[in-house]
Parts: sequence; structure tokens; C-alpha cells
Amino acid sequence: MSVPDYMQCAEDHQTVLVVVQPVGIVPEDQFFRIYKRISSVNQVNVRDTQRALFIRYRHHYPPENNEWGDFQTHRKVVGLISVTSCSSAKEWPQTAERFHGQKELFGSTLYDSRLLVFGLQGDIAEQQRTDVAFYPSYDNCPDVEKRVEDFVESIFIVLESKRLDRATDKSGDKIPLLCVPFEKKDFVGLDTDSRHYKKRCQGRMRKHVGDLCLQAGMLQDALVHYHMAVELLRSVNDFLWLGAALEGLCSASVIFHYPGGTAGKSGARKPSISAATDTGKRHRPGALTTSGISADTSSEIGRAKNCLSQEDIIEKYKEAISYYGKYKNAGVIELEACVKAVRVLAIQKRAMEASEFLQNAVYINLGQLSEEEKIQRYSVLSELYELIGFHRKSAFFKRVAAMQCVAPTIPDPGWKACYRLLLETLPGYSLSLDPKDFSKGTHRGWAAVQMRLLHELVYASRRMGNPGLSVRHLSFLLQTMLDFLSDQEKKEVTQSLENYTSKCPGGMNIITLPDGLKLPPVPFTKLPIVKSVSLLNLPASLRPHKVKGLPGQGVTSASPFIYSPITLHSRGDDRTKKIDFQWVQGDVCEVQLMVYNPMPFELRVENMGLLMSGVEFESLPAALSLPAESGLYPVTLVGVPRTAGNITVNGYHTSVFGVSSDCLLDSLVGVKSSGCTVEVVPSLPRLQLSTSLPRSARLCGEDLSSSVCLQLFNGETQQLVITLENIGSETLNTLEMSSKTLTTKEKLFGDFLSWDLQDALSRLPLKPGQAVTVPVDIHAKLDFSGQENLLQDLNDDGISVTGLPISSPLRQVLKPRPENKQKTNTEGGTEGHSGEQKINRGKKNDTLEAVLNFRYSGGLGQVEGYYREISLGVKVDVEPSVFFTRVSTLPASSTRQCHLLLDVFNPTEHELTLTARNQQLILHSSECQRMAIQVDKFDFESLPMPSHDVLRQSSLYQQEEERQQAHGGQINSTLDLRWNIISFSCQLLSSLCSSGEASVEGVLTQLVLEHMQLAPLQWDVLVNGKACDSDVVADCKVGDAVPLEVKLTNRSKSPVGPFSLTVVPFQDYQNGVQNSELQDVVTFIGSNSFYIDSVSPAGNSTCVGALLFLYTGDFYLSIKFQDDSVGRDLPPASFCLPSVHVRAQDPA
Repeated sequence: MSVPDYMQCAEDHQTVLVVVQPVGIVPEDQFFRIYKRISSVNQVNVRDTQRALFIRYRHHYPPENNEWGDFQTHRKVVGLISVTSCSSAKEWPQTAERFHGQKELFGSTLYDSRLLVFGLQGDIAEQQRTDVAFYPSYDNCPDVEKRVEDFVESIFIVLESKRLDRATDKSGDKIPLLCVPFEKKDFVGLDTDSRHYKKRCQGRMRKHVGDLCLQAGMLQDALVHYHMAVELLRSVNDFLWLGAALEGLCSASVIFHYPGGTAGKSGARKPSISAATDTGKRHRPGALTTSGISADTSSEIGRAKNCLSQEDIIEKYKEAISYYGKYKNAGVIELEACVKAVRVLAIQKRAMEASEFLQNAVYINLGQLSEEEKIQRYSVLSELYELIGFHRKSAFFKRVAAMQCVAPTIPDPGWKACYRLLLETLPGYSLSLDPKDFSKGTHRGWAAVQMRLLHELVYASRRMGNPGLSVRHLSFLLQTMLDFLSDQEKKEVTQSLENYTSKCPGGMNIITLPDGLKLPPVPFTKLPIVKSVSLLNLPASLRPHKVKGLPGQGVTSASPFIYSPITLHSRGDDRTKKIDFQWVQGDVCEVQLMVYNPMPFELRVENMGLLMSGVEFESLPAALSLPAESGLYPVTLVGVPRTAGNITVNGYHTSVFGVSSDCLLDSLVGVKSSGCTVEVVPSLPRLQLSTSLPRSARLCGEDLSSSVCLQLFNGETQQLVITLENIGSETLNTLEMSSKTLTTKEKLFGDFLSWDLQDALSRLPLKPGQAVTVPVDIHAKLDFSGQENLLQDLNDDGISVTGLPISSPLRQVLKPRPENKQKTNTEGGTEGHSGEQKINRGKKNDTLEAVLNFRYSGGLGQVEGYYREISLGVKVDVEPSVFFTRVSTLPASSTRQCHLLLDVFNPTEHELTLTARNQQLILHSSECQRMAIQVDKFDFESLPMPSHDVLRQSSLYQQEEERQQAHGGQINSTLDLRWNIISFSCQLLSSLCSSGEASVEGVLTQLVLEHMQLAPLQWDVLVNGKACDSDVVADCKVGDAVPLEVKLTNRSKSPVGPFSLTVVPFQDYQNGVQNSELQDVVTFIGSNSFYIDSVSPAGNSTCVGALLFLYTGDFYLSIKFQDDSVGRDLPPASFCLPSVHVRAQDPA
């Protein structure tokens, strides 16, 4: 026997073999359709008995295997069912002859046969025959199964008769010697009368009867006969048949222990009635029969005694296989016994012992096997190793079978079969074709073996003529095994991949194989490797802002709750977290990836773009080239959202080596992300800002759209023209403008930036492509006071600033300080530049910085309450123009006036002109002069007072500072100080003219402010109806009564008085002598004292008197307060009355 049956199992020993074959020309599909119905009758319960007959069907059976039917009866073909198509009566004789020829092929062993004829109708079909069944068609044959059952019962009758015939002890008859085919020539010439020969005949017959009993459903008798056969055959050393007897004993014991069978789910069978009954008896020895009489348990006891235990079954299998191994021609029997033992051990979960049997089966020599038989052998070995849990060993033999399919000796290699078998080896090597399984943790399996297997899949798919499969497997190899490839292997794999993709580009489609297996796409998530994903905010000038007071998206006004901690502190994945900034519909948005090239050569990535969901999105692909092992490299991907809503970054797509990949962030391992969902607000207009001044570097710490930088003298004003152009697709409807001055060390006076937006607003709405201009005045006005080091320079040069007479203007070039003097070297020369050095010019240049903000909106974004801001940074370097080193006051002839003395220093390198009212002062570079300006005193009480809220929120120091600033502003506006610089450049043949205003706001001290303030009490003296103040002389006639009025106006906030005044006349001889003894020269009409009662705030009081001059001359009136009447809570300036000059003349 040269053809093994690898599907053999222990329970097959109790089956009878029936061959089903076609006769003549029968359609293959129709034949197997009938064969399937026939083979469904695999167990028939024999009528009037408790036994069942099991049938094993084969549609192909080698005749040489039938010759071993005496050795093991389940190998003997005892039934034949032929299937034929016969359309006419003429074909029937030929069909019958062919059927007869088939019967002759198995004639020596057949118990019975049947012929199923399809398509024949007529007289012949109407004949009633037991061995022939006629059916009109393959579709009209309802009783096929019933005829097969009748056929099986007829086989059982023959089988039972043979069993009874062989089992009967006929001591007078000579027992024939049963032989296997290769033994017949060895027994020629043996002594048939010897005891040894007879025992051999008896042992073999006992074993044969045991097989028949097992087939007939008599398990107990089979066990008894097998035991007797073992004893007889062991005594005569008939090892081949002893092995068969031991195997029969094992098979019977297996059937007893495992009624469900050992062939697995596909070969599982129902336990027979007798087996079920026996099982019940085994568990319940005292059970009653249907007649109520206790059953005889002796058979059960005998069976349990003769049946092998589960451990003994394996030992007996080992012994039987060892006996088979002694015979070269019994290789098939030995191999099948190993397979049966493995199936039993698999049920017992004894994998290691099963592997020993399989290892023995591998080395069994079956002679010259065909390639198909080798493939079948290795495939079965693989399945058996899989059955016992040896997955890698199973995959090894499956791969050997695959390679055998394309052996060089095969003229037509089966690459499809090879490919299919290779796919079946993948699980054994911990390999799957889903790349997601390789991103769940550490690598499983031997990478070298896995790479070899993947290479074989690539080659097999190429030989199949399917380049798409080759690309998919090669992509999978590169993606999953990248860490295990050497640099040279990486280059070779990528070159092969590029060659394949040039013919068939790779994509993200699912490849479905003919057997239904689906190959998932393989995205190149490692080419390149992405380490982090960051959604970038729009530039500051394009970011949308929500109008305050409007509910944001997702906030419903119907909710009664102001704050909900559930929504704000929800626990979610960082990738699904919503980012706190927004994108705008129609504007380019950016996502930054930090990527790494793991390849040892330059990696070119083409068509790299974003994968988005939620809104309609237009991705703008990019191409990049990453250096070899580049390290982290930033890549920015851009796109444009075309609709509004919430958009989510799902991943990115690439094209590498001709393979297009969609890489999802969820499948990336170790990727850092701060969130991948962002809100897209409706479209807004877009402004572009340009200025009349050139751009400069941006201001520190500010995110600005643009910046300008210019240089001005302190107090100078320059105009900046800003052009705003609508470069978007939406109409601009609203425009607002504001400014913010950044912190500066120096105090700024007045408005740094000022503008008029009315002209620009009148041009709205601004359509796309249109522009408006906004003029902005830049006014640099800082403190004009000089620093202490400047005063020290002036004093060190021996110049007294405060002691100069007003009529003696200082016009002197200042000398260098001692530490700045030239150093004399040893040779008498001088170091440094020749010429006259100037002193330190005072302050360093100051810097003013401010930001102009333009807030605008339009389109659908305006409807939703969104706007944009574009900002311009303005940086001004302020150079000093003039310094006021000292400021003081002198009283004037009038009590309501004073002289303001300004010591002015020119720190520039140019000649400077300073004007104030009708005065003008010319200053050369580094020159200091004094300017005296006569001004009226100021009524600071008339200035508006700050509100109570402002006073409540500010400190006393701030209130005092604001009060002084307001007073200084009023004084400065009155003085109208302006400077002018004119410098001629001979080289450029052009003139540079700069002008501006100077301010004393920061240099006025509290004392100076008090001197320049009107007193709280204002006194007016009228002589003869004429106000006497300053240098006014009141004329009168000698002998006439001269009226004298003294008027008090209370400007303080509280009542004043009462006051007592005394008028004392005197004469001044202009030599330091004053004569107040004028009783005979001047007399008073009435009293010379006046009494003023209490005066309320803003009220006044007038006292009236009269004088009489008796002689001509110049007289002066001194009005004095009595000591007990002066209010000490008022400042002394409140009690300064103007001097009165009266000139008495002769009457005309």
C-alpha cells in the first residue's frame, strides 16, 4: 500500500468503506451534488437491533489499498455506488456494462452494489430492480437517501453473516492464513501443520474477527478477540499482525472512551444506540431495562476489564508503531497509526507526546512520492501540529508544502496554491496582514523569519501575475519590519517597491482575494515618522474675535446655569479636545507636524496633505525632501476650510515610493497632540496694511501685523498715512480704531497718537479690492527738564545759572569737564580728535512705543458676532530738543502777575530758536540762556474737578500728580513755547527744518505753581474811581475830597473774615527814607480804619472812605491789617494789597 489516508482516525476502524464513483460522462457538479447527499447517510441504525453501522465514503480509492482488506477490514471496499447519466435506452447496455466493469475492479471484496441512473425514462426505467435505481433527473430524486439506507442494511446483513461464520469455532476445519500482499511470497513452502503456523493462523483470524465485530457494532466482542489475538500473535512473534491487533485494541478502547470521535468537529459523529446504552450502563450499572428486569451487567464488566485505559492506549500505540517500523512495506500503516495516535493525544491535551509521534511520522519513508503526495503529506503534518498547539511548527510544514508546490521538478508550478499556503502560515509565525496589529506594543515573533516569509509572498504574487499584491506585501514588509532591516536591505526593498509601483501604484484600497480573504491597506506611518501634531493659530491680523456679550457657539441662552463644571472639566482624549482658538472659512489654515526620516537616504514625500472631517476642506498638498536620518524636522501642511463648523484633523496623506497612504492619528503610536478639533467661524473680510513710512523690526513682546520706526525731536509732530486695502472676498462694513501706548520710563505729555477716522468711515462699506487711508499724527512730547548731571556740568564750568541778570543773556560755549580734557602723551602731542570738546548733552535718546489697532468686520462672520483686528506698531526714538534746567518766578509790579524765569539749554548740534508769545531766543549748540516771561497769574480753582469715582479709586499721590499735571498744562498752553531748528547741508544741497513745541509741564515745581496761582483773597483798591494796581498813578486836586474804596473778593472754599484795615499815607523820598508823619498834609474824612465783616465763598465786600490832600505832591497809601484780625489759616499772599500812588495837584 503506497497511498496513505491522512484523514484516518481511530474510529474509522468501526466503519465500512463504500466507494461512490461516476460511470461514463457525468457532470462534475452534479456528481458531487449527489455524492454529498449519499455521504450524509454515514450512520444507519440497524432495524431490530441496538447496533449501528458507520459508513465511510470515498469517491476515489486506489485498488492496491483494497488488497490490505484482510489486514484491517476497514480498508476493504465492501460497497459500491455508481452514478451515471443515461438519456436513452440505446445507451443503457453500454452503461450496464461499464457498471459491471466497476464491480469487477472491487469484486473480491464487495458485499453489495448499487447503480443510480439519472435521465433514463421508459420501459427500462419502470423495471423493478434492487441494484439499480432510475431517476428522471438530478433534481428529481427525492429518495436517494432512503435507497442508500437500504443499501447499507444489506451490507450489514452480509457483514453480520461473515462475522458469525468466522467467529464460530470449527475445530475440525483448517483455519486459513490471512496475509498482506507482500507476505504471500514469504509463506511459500512453510509447514502448515506446525503448531507455530497454526497459532499464527489462529491469531490472525482472531484479529480479523475482532475487526468484523467492531464494524458490526459489537465493541465487547471486538475487545475480547483483540486481546486473544495479541496473546496468540505475541507468542509466535508475528509482529506485523501483532501491531495490527494492538492498533485494533487501541481503536476499540478509543471508541469506548471517546464516543464523539477524535477527528474533530468536521469528523465528529453521533454515538450509536448501543454506545449510548453502554455509556448509560457504564455510569449506572444497576439500571433497569424497558421490561423492568435488571440488565445483565456481565458484558459491561467484561468490556471495562478488556478496554484499555487512556494512558494504556498511547502505550499500545507506541508498541504497535514500533512493530510496524520493522517492515519496510508497512510504512503507510505506520504513518496512519501515528496520525491516529496524535488525534487521540490532542483530545487528551498531551502535546509533547503527540509531537513525538509526529516527529516519527516525518521520518517514515514511503518510497518515491509524487509532488502532489508530498504536498498533501506536509499539509497534513501542518494541520496536526496546529491541532496540538504547535503553531510555529505547523507553519513550518505549511511553508514546506507551499515551496513544494513550485518545486523545480514540476513542469507547471502552482503559484496560486503556493501563495494560498503561504498565507495560511502567517498566524504560526505571529504574523498578520493587518498593520494595526503591529502598533499595539512590542514586536511578536522572529523578525528574520517573518521578513523571509513576506519576501516569498511578494515573489509568489509576482509570479501569479498580480503586481498589486506584490506592492501590498512589500509595503507591509517596509512598514512593519522597518526596525529590523539593515541599511542595505532598506535600500533594496525601496528600490523593489519603486519598480513594482511604476507598473501598479499602491493605494488605500482593500484587496479581496478569490477565496474571500481581504488584505487591508498599509499606510506608511513610519515614512516619515510623525512625533507630534499641532494645529497652528492664524496670524494675529487674521484671528477672529468674538464680540463681548454675545453667547459663543455651543452656549444656549435657554440654560438657567451660569457655570457648569461638567462641560468645562470633561475627561476626554487630547486628540478629541477642542482647541481654544478658531479658524476662519476661506482662509488658509496650518497644521505643523514634527517628522523624522528613519531611512539611511534622502526621503522624498510627495502629495502630503491633511485629512479632515466635519466641514468641507480643500487640502493644499505639499512635497518635501527629508535628509537621511534627519532628526525632528518641522513640516507645515496647509488647507482652506470652505464651510463653517467644527473641523477635526484625522490625519494626513502621503505618497512615498509610489504608494499613496492615508495615515490616521489614531493609528500613530507616541504622537503628542494638544487637540485636533477646532471651530471654523464664518468668513470675514481681510485687510492689508501699508504705511507712508518704511517697515521696521517688530516691537519686542508684541504680535503685530507691521511696524514703523522713526526719529523725532522732543516736541516734534509728524504725520503717518496708513492705507487699508480689503484683499479678502467679503465686504468690510465696520471699522474702529484705537491705540495703546506701551510702558515707557519717561512720562508722556499729551496724546502720542491722534487721528481723524471720519473720512475713512464715510467710504464704507469697503468692497474687495478697495482701499482707504487714515492719517495719524505722531506727537513726541516728553519731559523737557534737564538731568542733574547736566546741572553739574554747568556748575563745574563756573557758570552760575541762577545768578545771571535777566538783561544779561548767557551766550557762551561751555568748556569741557576735567575728566574729558585731552591727555598729553610723553612726546608733548595730544591724543584723540583735535578741536574743542563739548560737555555731556544731557539725556540719552528716549523711546516711545505704541500700537494702533484697527477693528473691522463684515460678511457672515459679522452676523455671527465675529471681527478681526490688524495692528501697527509705532516706535519713535525721541532726541532731546531743548532742556529747561531751572524754572523760577519773580513778582511783578501787579499782584495779579509774575515773571516766569526759564533757563534754556540747547543739547542739539544745531542752532535753535525758542519763541514764547512775542519773545524769541536764539541758542547755539550746547548753549544755555535765560528767558523771562511775564504772565498773568492763573486761577486754578476754575479747572474742572475729577469725578468722585476717580477720586475714590486713586491714591493721594496720584491725585496730587494729576492736579499738578492739569495746572502745568494750563500754564503751558498760555506760554505757547515753540522751538525751531534749521540746518543746512552743503553735501546734499538741501535744508532740514524741524520744529515743535516745548513744554514746562514736567519742570514746574509746587513752589512755582503756588507763585503763579491767584491768591484766594483778591483785593481791589479804587481811588477817585480809578483802580490802583501796578504802576497806575491816581490824580486828584488839592482840597478836593478823594473817594477811597477797598473791595475784597473771596475765591476760597470757606468763609473769611472779619478783617480790620488801617490806611496809612506816607511819602517816599527815593533815598530810603519814608515819612509817615503827614497829619498836617493829608487828612481823612471820617476814620482811617475799615472793618470788613465775614465774606462767604465767591462773595465780596466793599469798604468806602475819603481823603483830603492839603498840599501838592506824590503820596502813597499803605493799607495794613491789624494783628488781631489776620486769619492765620490763609497763606500770606492772600493779604498782599496793591500799593496806591496818588498825585495831588493844584486846582486849575
